[in-house]
Amino acid sequence: MTMMRMGKARTALAGALLLGLGLSATAESRAAESPQPAPATGGPALLTYADYADLADHAQLVLRAKVRKVAVLKPEQGAASRPGMARVYVEAVTENLLTGPAAVGEALRYLADVKLDAKGKPPKLAKQSVLLFASHVKDRPGEIRLVAPDAQVPWTATGEETVRQILRELYGPDAPRRVTGVQELIHVPGTLVGEGETQVFLRTEDGEPASLTVLHHNGAPSHWGISWSEIVATTGQPPKRDTLVWYRLACFLPRALPPGANLSATDADKAAAVGDYAKVLSDLGPCQRNRK
Repeated sequence: MTMMRMGKARTALAGALLLGLGLSATAESRAAESPQPAPATGGPALLTYADYADLADHAQLVLRAKVRKVAVLKPEQGAASRPGMARVYVEAVTENLLTGPAAVGEALRYLADVKLDAKGKPPKLAKQSVLLFASHVKDRPGEIRLVAPDAQVPWTATGEETVRQILRELYGPDAPRRVTGVQELIHVPGTLVGEGETQVFLRTEDGEPASLTVLHHNGAPSHWGISWSEIVATTGQPPKRDTLVWYRLACFLPRALPPGANLSATDADKAAAVGDYAKVLSDLGPCQRNRK
């Protein structure tokens, strides 16, 4: 492709894809509370499990590709999502399809935002392998739309294995649904001193039931479990870190309970419910995201 032809191609593609890049509000809003923000195109090691999960959770296509050509768009063709970034037109070839329709094709074209270096230059991506989180562009074979402006990330074997683990859980038969908040909670004391139970009913994106149950037994440490059905969990333990269940809870449970959610009967019971919810958050630990 001559430079003139490539310039026309990227201009046309910029117009076609510009609205898609940056309109991935779902994925981006889930990263809005990043405790330790870092440049999106920093080293691959900076991406956490939650970063990868945020991208994979909303991607129709996840694939590894090798970059062939990169051209920086002019401001009138498309501005980057934030300062210090450049919007680029990329031509790449598919190396491995991790998930999505098999008819994705070998040749790919898309727009992405990349971080500029100290001299204001974009990184050298040609011949580099990248992971892409995207969707098809209807009636435009070979064109894909990233789920977020920074959804082109440097490839590493470790990163790909993390993404494969996430995808196995996302498409597994027991995939946990998306949690959007806490609906209500209630603590009920037991018949003996030191016994009791707190139930936390969660809001989910699809409206299906999900709940946490914290159990207290006299003389034994409290423990809790998660249920993704109408059946209340009576046993269990905190989910292992860097699993999809952990991600659904640690990254989306609110740090503070919503007003009016605590339906416990007495002040003592209300305090017990708040304490049990705090224990759940403590056991889960922080959800670290490094994408901005």
